[in-house]
Order: sequence, then C-alpha cells, then structure tokens
Amino acid sequence: MSSEEASMTDTTEAHEHTHDHDTPQPQGAISDFGIDTTSQSTSEAVRDYWARVRGGELGSLPALLGIVVLLIVFSSLSDTFFTLGNLANLLQQGASITIIAMGLVFVLLLGEIDLSAGTASGVTAAVMALHLIHNGNLLGGMGDTVFYVFCGLLVLAIVLGAVMKVWAGVALSAVALVIAAVGIPANAWLEMLLAVCVGAAIGTITGFLVAKVGIPSFVVTLAFFLVWGGVVLQLIGQGGTLGLRDDTIFNVANGNLNFVGSWALFVIAVGGYAAIVLNRHFSRLRKGLVAQPTSLVLGKIGALAVLAAVITYALSLNRAPSNLIVIEGVPYVVPLVLVLLVVGTFVLDRTSYGRHIYAVGGNKEAARRAGINVERIRMSVFVIASAAAAIGAIVYSSKVGSVDPNAGGGNTLLLSVGAAVIGGTSLFGGKGRLRDAVIGGAVLAIIQNGMGLLRQPAAVVFIVTGLVLLLAASVDALSRRRAATAAR
Repeated sequence: MSSEEASMTDTTEAHEHTHDHDTPQPQGAISDFGIDTTSQSTSEAVRDYWARVRGGELGSLPALLGIVVLLIVFSSLSDTFFTLGNLANLLQQGASITIIAMGLVFVLLLGEIDLSAGTASGVTAAVMALHLIHNGNLLGGMGDTVFYVFCGLLVLAIVLGAVMKVWAGVALSAVALVIAAVGIPANAWLEMLLAVCVGAAIGTITGFLVAKVGIPSFVVTLAFFLVWGGVVLQLIGQGGTLGLRDDTIFNVANGNLNFVGSWALFVIAVGGYAAIVLNRHFSRLRKGLVAQPTSLVLGKIGALAVLAAVITYALSLNRAPSNLIVIEGVPYVVPLVLVLLVVGTFVLDRTSYGRHIYAVGGNKEAARRAGINVERIRMSVFVIASAAAAIGAIVYSSKVGSVDPNAGGGNTLLLSVGAAVIGGTSLFGGKGRLRDAVIGGAVLAIIQNGMGLLRQPAAVVFIVTGLVLLLAASVDALSRRRAATAAR
C-alpha cells in the first residue's frame, strides 16, 4: 500500500471512529481545519449549536434565558414595568455597572480579579468633582500634603508604566499630571478626561504590583479596595457631598438624543452590525470555510433590526408624566455603551493584543513560551479596567448629580463582577466576550428595577441578586467540567 493510500485509510478510519461516539465535534474545531468546504444547512447549524451546548459551551445562553424570564415575571407583576419612562430609566440605571463590568472582563479573561474597581471609580469621581468645584485648583481643593502625594502617585504611575512599556498607562497618567499641576480652568470635558486618566494611573500601579512584583491580584486589589475607600473619604470629608452643577456632566446619564439622532443611531448601529456580520459570513464562504446558512444569518440581522426599531420608536415618543414638558429620545448612555462595546470587541477579536489576552488566560506558561510578554499583558488589563471604572463613575455621578464619601463603595464592585460572570465570562480565565458584561448588566438592572417597582426591601434585592450570581458561577463551573469531560 502506498503512503498516499495509507494516509487516506487512516483518515477514513479516524472519521468513522469519530462517528462512533455520541458527542459531536464543535463546529469551531471543524472550521479551524477547513474540513468540508461548504455552507451548512439550517438543520446542520442547529445540530452544531446544540452539540456545543451539550459540550459545555453555554456562553450567554443562560443569561439571555434569564432576561426573558425576568421580563415575563416583572411585566406580569407590575403594570408600570413596560412603560416608556421605566424603559428609559432601566437603560440609564444599568449603564454605570455595565461599563465597569466591561473593563473587568479584560481582567477576568486572565483569571485575575480586581476588587478595587469600585472604590477606584470613587476616587476618579472625587477628583473630577474637586477639579470642577475649585475651577481647576486641585491644590486648593485637596490641601498641600494630599495634592503633592497625589502628584507623586501620578509620577510613580508614569515611571512604572514606562518600565513595563505599557504606553497607554504612561500617556494617560502624564495627561492627569499636567492637568493637575498646571491648574487648567474647569471644563466639563476636561474633568471627564481627568477622571479617565486618573483611573488609568490607578490601574498602572495596581497592574505593576500584580504582574511585575508578583503579588496575587486578590491581595493587591483587596488592599487597594480599602486604600481608595479611605482616599475618597479624605478628599470629600465625612458626611460631605460634592455637587456636580454642570449641564454637560448632568446630561451624560440624564440627557437624550433628539428624534433624528435616535434614528440615526439605529441606522448606524444596525447597519454597522449587518455590514460586519455579512462581511465575515461571505468571507468565510469565499475562503471555503464552513459557514452558517445565509438565510439564518439574515434572520439574525432582521430580528435584531426589528427589536432595535421597536425600542427606538418607543423611546422616540414623549414619556414625560406631564404634557407641559417633553422627554423623548434614546438616552446618551446607549451610544456610549455601544461605542465601548464595539471598540472593546474589536480589540479582543481583531487585534494581536486581544489574541494575546485569550492566550495568556488560557495557558500562561504556553503563552510565555510562544513569545508573548505575559507581564505586560497582565499589567495592561488593569489599566483598562480602572479606566473603564472611571467612565462608569462619570455616568453614575451624572445620574445622581453629586459625589459623596460612599462613591464606588457598597455593592458597586460586586454588581460589576456579577454582571460579567452572569453574562457568561468565566472566573477561571480564557473564556468570555465583552458583550457578556452588557447582557449580565441587563439582568442585574432588570432585577433591581423590577424589585424596586414591587417595593421589595433592600434585603430581598440583595438576596435575589446574590442567588443569581451564585447560579451563574455554578453554571460556569459545571459547563467547564462538562467541556473537560467531553474533551477526554
């Protein structure tokens, strides 16, 4: 028998051996090797998806089913749940937690944790408010000692970022130092930039201690959880409150797009999604890779377009309780979350940096041997997480109109981590998407909103939220065990 015939025989036997088992192979594995260069039928696509689910690849499916169940339950128990005003309020309520959770996804993908994200967001909000209230004079707002320590920490962040070559942390920390030292007069956009830059500096210091010094992220961030909580108290004072009397900052979480802007957002969002999905689909077909049927892809796009159109139409109607005023349009936080989602997803899915994150999260030692700078990757994700926490702080501070000593404390961190995990991001690293934070954030926002409409006490809300998080973590652990079993 020739070597070619032997090879063909081995391939046939392997193919038959594969079919002797009940567990179908995941479609991702098939497409990676380019077997059967054809388009799937709808039934084949359904079977492949079911095979992945049976193999433990649940993704966001439990969270999506949870959203459906919650919508049915709360709409049946409350007459006001599906009102226009509550719909807009639901989007605005969940935005800050969702944004912080999006940053934490980067950390969780490495199997790390950032327990300081909540109080770090409080620090950024306090610095933003002080700079605004004192017209750019942080020295007068903080006092000499605190101001010089603050600037010293920014310098430290610049140095540590340069040592590790995390240039984003260096640049943003330097911007924060310039704004603080020069005393540039207050401006809403400048205040928000300052908050993000301070967040990046905090992440740079945190990431260095984890990645370079080697202290476990749990220990470092737990310590900083306490430290930053104390810093917020120092900056604001016991029982104090810093008001944010600025229309631009107020509108971040409370403002809305006009009618034209709302529908323009719909066209851009749905059109952009359709273009990306179809381009990817037809690219796979041109390359001869296994792809879902075109009709199924078009069906998904159509379903999303219909849902987005319904929501946009509803939010474009006047939802004011009185005819004397007009409140209409999609809230500003919606395009903000969408932009962060698109940019973050592109970074994770379409850049070498994103692939390196998944590689390090999947197997740190293998990634190191492949030439990936593991320490730099580990440090950089904390910069991203803290910068995202600062954006979340801006949204939350805008919503409440002030910053108090409890900013970023309480259950902010728990809800943010919970949003990512509930959405499908694994606590064990290597598995998760940025959209998980959005889906999980929606689950938590619906729970809190619905419980509030039903006038349930805080104790009940905490219990239900905790049980949902426990359920999500259990599903994650069981799905990983199922996937490991299927692999064997």
